[in-house]
Amino acid sequence: MKLRALVPLVTYPDPHTQAAAVNATTAAGLLGADMHALALEADIPPVSNAFSRMLMNLPEMIRNAEKLSADNGAKLLAAAKVEAETRSLTMTTSVERTQVALLGEAAARHARYFDTAIVGWNADNPSIRASAESVVFGSGRPTILLPDQAPPSSFGRVSIAWDGTRVAARAVSDARFILERATEITVVTVTDEKPIQEVDAGERLADGLRRAGLKVAFSAARAEDCPIAETLQRHAAELGSGLLIMGGYGHSRFRDFVLGGATEGVLSDLRMPVLLSH
Repeated sequence: MKLRALVPLVTYPDPHTQAAAVNATTAAGLLGADMHALALEADIPPVSNAFSRMLMNLPEMIRNAEKLSADNGAKLLAAAKVEAETRSLTMTTSVERTQVALLGEAAARHARYFDTAIVGWNADNPSIRASAESVVFGSGRPTILLPDQAPPSSFGRVSIAWDGTRVAARAVSDARFILERATEITVVTVTDEKPIQEVDAGERLADGLRRAGLKVAFSAARAEDCPIAETLQRHAAELGSGLLIMGGYGHSRFRDFVLGGATEGVLSDLRMPVLLSH
């Protein structure tokens, strides 16, 4: 069955960069996936109240904002299309126009019809962060986050962050389409960050994956005084991994996301491609 990936592209108020669109297309190519690029455009409802009457040019301001959003979307889709043609990828596109506060929910809803979502990431961009968090926690699909400054190069070597929890197990299951294509897999357990019920949890997972026919090793890491997210990403990079697979810990509270420490750390300081699964 052909893998299908959604690439949601934020266009307003703080749009994705064209580099993010290119990186996501590159990632789809590395996965051998057909790609659908979705431009999330702003639909700003008219305001009819005393304040709008004071600002006589408010309708024009709304039109200009919506035009800017549409122009950004067209540029992002064009950049993705050029990269897709270079890589001979099958790519389709669509546009979703909705209220700015609902753009992330729209992205999550669309992602449910694909095998995975690929999202360009910039921790300093609140629009992108809100959209990505909605996809991670609301789509029911694994989400690959790509930092703008580190284009993906290969998913042949991957690392799995493993602590034996339900969320980590879900991530391994959701990442099977990547694990089956990988040439080298390393299970990484951080031994001094929190108590782990089973001292041999990492070895058990590695052994189980090997029995499934995959090439898997186990590696223990120590966080010491380093944040767990930094430890995991640094260790994965030292192993030569092009992707880190981990569970996304958190839940939604009225569109605000309460995140676990490792998840918050990755979102605040993404250093490499990371697949998050909730």
